[in-house]
Amino acid sequence: MIKKQPYMNFGAACLFLIFSLLFFVLILRYFSIQITGEVNGQNLVAKAQQKYSRQGVLEAKRGDILDRNGGVIAEDTASYKMVAILDKKATTNPKDPKNVVDPEMTAQKLSQYINMSEEDIYKRLTKKGAFQVEFGQAGSNIDPSTKDKIDKLKLPGITFVRDTKRFYPNGIFASHVVGYTDRVEQKDGTHQTVGKMGIEKSLNSELTGKDGKINYESDLWGYLLPDKKEKITPAKNGNDVYLTIDQKIQTFVEDAMNNVANEYKPKKIIAIVADPKTGEILAMGQRPSFNPETKQGITDSWHNEAIENSFEPGSTMKIFTLSAALQENVLNLNDTYTSGSYKVTDNAPVIHDWNTSGWGNITYLEGVQRSSNVAFAKIANEKLGFDKFRQYLSKFGFDKPTGIDLPNEASGKILFQYPIEKATTAFGQGTAITPIQQVQAATAVANDGKMMKPHVVDKIVDHDTGKIIEQKEPEVAGTPISAETAKKVRDVLETVVTSPKGTGYSHYQIDGYSVAGKTGTAQIPGPNGAYLTGPSDYVFSFLGMAPKDDPKLIVYVAVQQPQIDNYEKGAIPVSEIFKPVMKNSLQYLNIQPSTQKTAAVSKLPNLSGKSVSDAEKSLKDKGFDTVVLGNGQKIVAQLPKAGTSTLDGEKVIIQTDGDIPAPDFTGWSLRDVMKVANMAGLKITSNGSGYVASQNIKAGAILRNGDNLIVDLKPPEDLWNQAAQAQDQNANTNNGANGSNGSNGNDGSNGSESNGDKPKNQ
Repeated sequence: MIKKQPYMNFGAACLFLIFSLLFFVLILRYFSIQITGEVNGQNLVAKAQQKYSRQGVLEAKRGDILDRNGGVIAEDTASYKMVAILDKKATTNPKDPKNVVDPEMTAQKLSQYINMSEEDIYKRLTKKGAFQVEFGQAGSNIDPSTKDKIDKLKLPGITFVRDTKRFYPNGIFASHVVGYTDRVEQKDGTHQTVGKMGIEKSLNSELTGKDGKINYESDLWGYLLPDKKEKITPAKNGNDVYLTIDQKIQTFVEDAMNNVANEYKPKKIIAIVADPKTGEILAMGQRPSFNPETKQGITDSWHNEAIENSFEPGSTMKIFTLSAALQENVLNLNDTYTSGSYKVTDNAPVIHDWNTSGWGNITYLEGVQRSSNVAFAKIANEKLGFDKFRQYLSKFGFDKPTGIDLPNEASGKILFQYPIEKATTAFGQGTAITPIQQVQAATAVANDGKMMKPHVVDKIVDHDTGKIIEQKEPEVAGTPISAETAKKVRDVLETVVTSPKGTGYSHYQIDGYSVAGKTGTAQIPGPNGAYLTGPSDYVFSFLGMAPKDDPKLIVYVAVQQPQIDNYEKGAIPVSEIFKPVMKNSLQYLNIQPSTQKTAAVSKLPNLSGKSVSDAEKSLKDKGFDTVVLGNGQKIVAQLPKAGTSTLDGEKVIIQTDGDIPAPDFTGWSLRDVMKVANMAGLKITSNGSGYVASQNIKAGAILRNGDNLIVDLKPPEDLWNQAAQAQDQNANTNNGANGSNGSNGNDGSNGSESNGDKPKNQ
């Protein structure tokens, strides 16, 4: 034992030296780090700050989109993403676990609140090696109410990350005007809401706010350390945008379009409501449309058809040809022309009226009412001159975009090289324009010559302070016609709706309000360039304004290819949008109905013994429609009887001595037919309802007491079509000659055409 001692002392000395050296190195390293604060060239203070100092993003709220009255159309709302923490290291206190401890129970409870099966949730909660898991689409965009319900379950490890989503409370509502947003990943890995259509796109920079930030010191898990202060840079929320859209009027439009879409299943519908005094768009919609929140239906229609698509307008274009001619004082509406067909030049194709044969020699006023293509080709060529007409196309803004505050606006395409193109443009064929261009041009007619630039933005407001940043003001886009001309045009367009000869008769009249407007029936070019020829292959439209004397609203409606069996029924779906939208909107705006003119009431004088000529003159002076029954010279009876209070305009039957030839009852009301039957002692039988379409006793045949008179009655539109067909046959028989009596003797007063402005291929 004594011999080993030296070796043990030597070993202990070596160990002492080694540990002393290590201790010296450690002390040296310690003081070196203390003095320099660096390790391997890296600043330890900075590394510690980086590890425990955290920066959070204070996300800015995207600005709201509201209607003109402050109703919310689009806004940011809180949403949450659900996350499950699986790593046990997240738990520092076993009594308060921060990770999922019972996957089976957690999966069973979560499956009741998110759209994911219990089995799939369990698979995610038992994923090996994952610190945390998410739940895809099922765990995203969770609303606050659902989050609160899950929170109350107190499931360990289930937490939420706050997010926002764009909320559109009205669903499908002016969707192509408002647009939609997407969450787009940025270069730094963050996501930002970006507008992709409509106002969301065109005013994206105004709506987008600037994110703020928060700096703080935390522990390993990101929790704020005690007694540590936060440094906050507040977010700047996006600005709010108020639209000119009126939520109530837009709802009228949406409801009417839904009804027509469900019943007639058209390829497209376009509807616009505008204030002609300001150019404000009060409603704009289309079908098909989409839900901006869910994006359902977006693939069916990417474009705002009212501003991004130009097409042949059809006869609504005649409004502006008429306006130009009246402004230049080159058109006397009482002048006559021969309808049916017209050649601009000897070598040009023939222009036909919609019924091919026309209506004989008629006035230009009747040509407007009947929507005669020939009338407008002649007006453009012979009255205005094509050069002057072209100038007015520019004055009305058809050769450039309107500048409406929506993205991707298209411009019109005016074909004006050859004489035939110039002529067909006058009645809306060949040349293509957008619906919003038509509405802008129509404001000149409705607003006493001042054409107003359309706009959908009313004002931009600071979301946080309420201060108005930008207020849009009405802007005059031009003055193509005078106030006097505008009034004349409205007066003429009113007759399109009120005259039995008008193409708008029986479809666009609104009780209590005078409507001025024009129908349109435009053909659709097919893939090979030729026009489609199916019974419904048209764009049926109506451009109207009311009240006529001082229009408060312009409504444009176009319906493409509805499911109808005859193009003459095309006005029906159009009117089923126009009429309820116009009437409901006027009433909502508290536009009082026009004072109804009460027909004057007069007492009939005793005409017995008077001459026929004196009696007719006396009745005409009082405003009565006189029918002479018999071929004698003296009055022997009258209906209504002498002293009866009678409305002006009512038929008064006066019977003379002598034989009684049967009148032509076509177009008469049953009430007036019964007057003759009572006076002549006839037995009367009527079939159907409406106005007389045929009679069993020929006109001119002598009536005898006790004869049986049978009359067939039909609705006004059927009666009008019947008369038109008879005119066609008569014109063909006579080779188009001697057609001056295209309007028969009963003045066609009881019929109309569903839309009698069908253009033909040129």
